[in-house]
Amino acid sequence: MGIKGASEPAGGYGAQRLGSGLIIGLLLLLGGCASVGGGSGEASQDPMEGVNRKVQAFNDGADRALLKPLARGYQFITPNPVETGVSNFFLNLRTPWTAVNQLLQGKPKLALADTGRFLLNSTAGIGGLFDVATDAGLEAHQEDFGQTLAVWGVPPGNYTVVPFAGPATLRDGLAGIVDTLVYPVRFIEDDTVRWSLVGTDIVQTRAKFLSAEALLRGDRYLFMRDAYLQRREYLINDGEVEEDPFLD
Repeated sequence: MGIKGASEPAGGYGAQRLGSGLIIGLLLLLGGCASVGGGSGEASQDPMEGVNRKVQAFNDGADRALLKPLARGYQFITPNPVETGVSNFFLNLRTPWTAVNQLLQGKPKLALADTGRFLLNSTAGIGGLFDVATDAGLEAHQEDFGQTLAVWGVPPGNYTVVPFAGPATLRDGLAGIVDTLVYPVRFIEDDTVRWSLVGTDIVQTRAKFLSAEALLRGDRYLFMRDAYLQRREYLINDGEVEEDPFLD
């Protein structure tokens, strides 16, 4: 299933950004509002590199100790069709917010198409478990508020690694708070159901990237930073830049 304008969870939003709002606010106070690429040289592009490296090391340790083993276990016990269904379900949950962001970005035709996609998958696709909309010619998209702010001309700000959430820019991190506030799972009143869905979303997202770790080469921090920034630029411009090296 091809997803255009899709924001990958490695930079992630929705469930991946739960609980990161206060942390991002503190980083704003510490890091100021200098923009990525606002000066010359590597230091001006990433003035928070020292702090970021420490946070990434912490995140990597937490991932190795908890999230990665859970993702491997989930992948081991879950048949591929079920994994696909779970992924489809959470993508479908985010589709209405995608349509809203498409409207905010001045893309009414795409917003209408994704609204139809949501309605079709939510009904004929049994709550989004089956992606019947793609077969009907309604291709998947995923837009977040960070992309909307970028279209509106808001500069990215410093590259920031958020504890437990991973790579972001200050713009995308703050936008992620909005994405979290409108995430449909958040409105489920039953705590057990709500947190079970959040946990499943995070684990299945992490499981998607297990095979991609073989791509990591050299300095892990620089690779992650450059991959994130290039990927976001590609998404914000709807692919109208150089070929996306991270799409696969």
